[in-house]
Amino acid sequence: MYKKLYPAQPMKKKRGIVKILADLINPYSWITAARNRMFDTGLIKSRAFGVPTVCVGNITVGGTGKTPHVEYIVRLFKDRIATAVLSRGYGRKSKGFVVAGIDTPAGMIGDEPFQIKNKFSDMVVAVCEKRADGIRMIAEEFRDTGLILLDDAFQHRHVKAGLNILLIDSQRPLWNDCILPFGRLRESVRGIRRADIVIFTKCGSLTAEEREEHTNYIKRRKDIPVFFSRMRYGRLYKLSDTEKSVDIQGKEALLVTGIANPQPLKREIERASSRTELAEYGDHHNFTARDFVDIERKFNALQDGNRIIVTTEKDAARISCHEDVPETLKEHIYVMPIEVEIMFNEEKLFNQILEDYVTENSRDS
Repeated sequence: MYKKLYPAQPMKKKRGIVKILADLINPYSWITAARNRMFDTGLIKSRAFGVPTVCVGNITVGGTGKTPHVEYIVRLFKDRIATAVLSRGYGRKSKGFVVAGIDTPAGMIGDEPFQIKNKFSDMVVAVCEKRADGIRMIAEEFRDTGLILLDDAFQHRHVKAGLNILLIDSQRPLWNDCILPFGRLRESVRGIRRADIVIFTKCGSLTAEEREEHTNYIKRRKDIPVFFSRMRYGRLYKLSDTEKSVDIQGKEALLVTGIANPQPLKREIERASSRTELAEYGDHHNFTARDFVDIERKFNALQDGNRIIVTTEKDAARISCHEDVPETLKEHIYVMPIEVEIMFNEEKLFNQILEDYVTENSRDS
């Protein structure tokens, strides 16, 4: 059912002098360094909690595959331990602490929490700007909670997570980037030292030499476990009826995305479709009536009777409840599901590290 992602691109492992100088003169670099220093020295306090907390985050702005990795951990524990997911709820229209219900719209909780709640309807999914408040309220309202997953909280240092998992996009490596606004880094690569596990994502088929080089890059900074993951694409299902699927083979496809990097998915679709067009919008894009007019125009330019619209699960969360989507268009929209695979036969080792942490830090223990 699932297919492996395309191979990763070659990587440079040394930063150029221009990138190093850009970070040195960057005021944002000074601010983030000073902030981290205050947390490291205790001038600003981090709060730990009595329930196991696992943070899945990154150092770059978007595009590392946080949500599929969170869902991987959810599947690992949800049938045995009462698991909750806490997110900031980026782009939501609400404020404060909100627990997602079955009918809660994406606009109230954000794309990723909406996606997770749709997949795991019986699980607690909540959003809160202040994660410490969110953890406290989950623990109070759902007293059987045995694990809280923090989605994108690596820089939210007011919470001292029990286990920090740092994701690094293998196609956009940290050592080839700069700190905002000159690049995509939220902070210095020194942030790696706060991680307990590193996962290089979107790897595809790495050579043994590349794997060793990437591992050594991390271990020179901190001796922690390093894993590699790739995405697995599932069978397209219909937006308006998830029980219906379609084979894209030979069809003309319009790919509609509002994500950080649509190119991997575009290449995957191009493998089977006879023609692939891309309607690309910014990450977390809020679709408008004008957007759907443009999408419909591009869709009508494809071959009648042999055309399809493909979108991501994250984008589907926003599109499905949008009042401006023409019903005639919605009938042609299909969603591409994505899951994560830990590579090099290390899935058991990765799972065991998580199992050991949760077991050793459970409320019972």
